[in-house]
Amino acid sequence: MKKLFRSTTDSKLTGLCGGIGNWLGIDPTIIRLLVIFASLFSCGAVILAYFIATLVVPKAPHGNFGFSDNY
Repeated sequence: MKKLFRSTTDSKLTGLCGGIGNWLGIDPTIIRLLVIFASLFSCGAVILAYFIATLVVPKAPHGNFGFSDNY
């Protein structure tokens, strides 16, 4: 089972969208666009959830240049 980590290599702000994209196996740009559009229509709830998730989801371990199922 794959674990969710914030990306250290595909990071624009906090690496959360990059990590979610890698975890789901889709392009992180799609996740970033979904977060932007959802935040426009949610009166800030998605932005609050994004920063709470950033605090909860750990960064990827150091020395790991990609994600694997071995953690």
